[in-house]
Amino acid sequence: MQSFLTGLIDMDWLFLIGTAAFSVSGYLVGVKKRFDLLGVLIVAILTAIGGGAIRDVLLNRTPVVFRDASPVFVIVTTLALAWLFSLHKSWSSTMDRVLTVADSIGLIAFSLAGAQVGIDFDLNLFGVLCVGFITAVGGGVVRDALVNDVPFILHREVYGTLAILMAGLLYWARHQGFMGLWVVWVLFTIGLTLRLVAHSRHVRLPRL
Repeated sequence: MQSFLTGLIDMDWLFLIGTAAFSVSGYLVGVKKRFDLLGVLIVAILTAIGGGAIRDVLLNRTPVVFRDASPVFVIVTTLALAWLFSLHKSWSSTMDRVLTVADSIGLIAFSLAGAQVGIDFDLNLFGVLCVGFITAVGGGVVRDALVNDVPFILHREVYGTLAILMAGLLYWARHQGFMGLWVVWVLFTIGLTLRLVAHSRHVRLPRL
């Protein structure tokens, strides 16, 4: 618990928000696929930590989830609440909307959190974009591959594009000297709004 509170003070709240959101996303995908309890847990956990783990391996550091108990605490708490509110008992159009919102929150939060890690590692623009992108979509790709679905980034509304855009905007803001929590809040709000609007209006990149 002390590690959890310290993480919030250190502004790791963005990473924890993304972890919670992707936990719900993975949980709902597991429910939709009618997996058993263990299957749902595996899908939820991999969705929540997959992108960050891939990122950390690329950066040659031990994955955060192996060093800090905060993500595990968030995942367990989120899944317990999802079970308590009986999200597993029925699937409806409402659950589709919850899945979209949860996945969108996770996407934007992780793209910004991943980009910040790249900035902290003093990567160039390309490096920051790659790290932000991998953090944001890595867990979803692992989840979709595991359940035999086409990954979101290959066919859904400007999904991966938004991850790259938000990472780039954070890189630009930092290099322009815009610091502080308010910058991240503004970018998070912009990114989430763009994602939800794009989904509701079915905005897509041109298809070949």
